[in-house]
Amino acid sequence: MKLLQTAMMAVAIMFSFSAMAADYQEGKHYKTLANPVLVRDPSKVEVVEVFWYGCGHCNHFEPTVKAWKMSIQSDVDFRQVPAQFSRQWKIHAGLFYLTKALKVHEKAHQAIFDSIHKYRKPLLDKDDQKEFLAQYGVSEADFDKYDDSFMVRRQLKMADQLVRDYKISGVPAIVVAGKYVVNASSAGGEEHIFGVVNHLIELERKLLKK
Repeated sequence: MKLLQTAMMAVAIMFSFSAMAADYQEGKHYKTLANPVLVRDPSKVEVVEVFWYGCGHCNHFEPTVKAWKMSIQSDVDFRQVPAQFSRQWKIHAGLFYLTKALKVHEKAHQAIFDSIHKYRKPLLDKDDQKEFLAQYGVSEADFDKYDDSFMVRRQLKMADQLVRDYKISGVPAIVVAGKYVVNASSAGGEEHIFGVVNHLIELERKLLKK
């Protein structure tokens, strides 16, 4: 049932794009950064969602993100980057990269949102995180090995600098090609964000083909 709902949402997103693409305007529906940020793969159109696990809007937006991912083509490089605007945000960002280091991210990502927003367990304490990740086969030894490891610290540092370079102050926000920033306010609601994003992808796709 969830897969069907996600697929239907993906179709709705594409319809929204085709219906409104001609109306998207720079400075109104999205902003262009004065100093573009380098992307990790110049051969593709990069799309980055900046988010926080503890953000209610990000939690609500996550199903839309999942649906949109079903529709992207192979020339689009999508990733999520956690913002670190406070101590709590940094703890959750660390958990994000920890799950990646432990190779359980795909299984744990939605469950982290659910733990925080559905079950009211914020996962800010290391013991709570260990208990949570144990359900995915993560031992205490592996947790301790990767928690606060050089790999995780390096990714946190890079993510923090990236968000600073994007000049983002709120989440969720989407950055396309390291230079266009879209959020719910600019797009006219969360449901319209990926319509704008898809429009920007098409603009960049044409530039890549030149």
